[in-house]
Amino acid sequence: MLKFPSGFIIGFSESGFQFEMGYPGFEDPNTDWWIWVHDQDNIMSGLVSGHLPENGPGYLALYKKDHDIAERLGADTLRIGIEWSRVFPRPTREIPVNIDKDEEGVIVSIDISEAAINQLREKADKNQVEKYKGLLKDWVSRGKKLIINLNHFTLPSWIHEPIQVRTRGVESAPSGWLSDETVVEFAKYAYYIVSELEEYADAWSTLNEPNAVATAGYLNTKSGFPPGIPSFEYTIRALRNQAIAHARAYDLIKQVTKKPVGIIYNFMWFEPLNPVNSEDVKAASTASYMYNYAFTDTLIHGESLLAASESLRRKLDWIGVNYYTRMVVAGEKKGPGWRYIPGYGFICTPGGVSKADRPCSEFGWEIYPEGLENILVELFNKYRIPLIVTENGIADSMDKHRSSYLITHLASTLKAVEKGVDVRGYLHWSLIDNYEWAMGFNMRFGLVKVDFDTKKRFLRPSALLFREISLRREIPEELFFM
Repeated sequence: MLKFPSGFIIGFSESGFQFEMGYPGFEDPNTDWWIWVHDQDNIMSGLVSGHLPENGPGYLALYKKDHDIAERLGADTLRIGIEWSRVFPRPTREIPVNIDKDEEGVIVSIDISEAAINQLREKADKNQVEKYKGLLKDWVSRGKKLIINLNHFTLPSWIHEPIQVRTRGVESAPSGWLSDETVVEFAKYAYYIVSELEEYADAWSTLNEPNAVATAGYLNTKSGFPPGIPSFEYTIRALRNQAIAHARAYDLIKQVTKKPVGIIYNFMWFEPLNPVNSEDVKAASTASYMYNYAFTDTLIHGESLLAASESLRRKLDWIGVNYYTRMVVAGEKKGPGWRYIPGYGFICTPGGVSKADRPCSEFGWEIYPEGLENILVELFNKYRIPLIVTENGIADSMDKHRSSYLITHLASTLKAVEKGVDVRGYLHWSLIDNYEWAMGFNMRFGLVKVDFDTKKRFLRPSALLFREISLRREIPEELFFM
């Protein structure tokens, strides 16, 4: 059997936009993703599903019920997202702050005066802030732990208007992470919301998967992520600005709290198609650095291909690891120096079998638990800071693979712990079915099934397995046959 180490947390992660809506009066129309998924051109072209987030699971109204379920399943920790667009549905640009830049254009400091913070308090939607306080208080009052994440993909529409960006160009519309302005406005929001919610959090995260935001929005434009403009230059700029935004938010948050501040990142395990082919081996190494480590190097060492500034150094207290599968690559002389091999990792037939004879999710993602252990070991050996598995799960509406997925990936996490890796917990994605971005309600990640018409919740069999493991705080030997 594999036992949880002392203090190991277990629970679930959720975001705002994907979970909160579902009832009249709980809509959030002031975000870029709302505009994006309602756009008729996007719907008619099939870029997005046509499903609408206002028909979602209704977590913001039903959080007590969902917290009851999470508690009964043995969860001791939730990672909960706050929606910037709910807190500040209108611009905060006019609220002045002091900004310093270096000769490379990196924003090295942002100073927010007491007068500015008072203006932010006046500008904030206090009704929405109180709703969040009620939600957070309900969970922590049960004696549970809470990680609060400040941004999960979405931006206020006054910061990013993706349809205008696509039609008018990035210089003629609010361009999100392509603009230095977003760095400043995010820092204001972070400082304000941490000041308001500090008493509820055990740890903070600034951003969720900044690499997914950049690559899905500006490279893999078929992903259905806004604004869908293919540009390597924009990809790097979005990554750079998110790294700077994290660093400046980190500094301001530390003025408010001593609690740990980290970032949540999407990691993939990269493998060469031919492990004895030097070009393939080099390609896997290069791809891994670009996707996994260029961003985190910036915030640990203060230097990477994204930016170099002492003001960016040592800005992570912990790293959240979101892991779903691997990628297999081969060397290529053109482009970035590698190409992804279909039939492995994220590029498989939905519900099929990979070229390695492994089952694949309904999303077409190969089940590859070894990659999680590998990435945890590599990441910890590289940085030597605490890690938490903050997302790991499978799109599986029929619950065919989720039980074995859960066991094997949690086992990979605990095997990394046995190797000396400081992994402090495992948060499953997700407790309930939710709105899976461009795919809408087509992908079901929940241990708990949601009827989106009635909002009723139903435990899938894998939920009972999660409960067995979490309450016993071990993976019993009799479950390893899976």
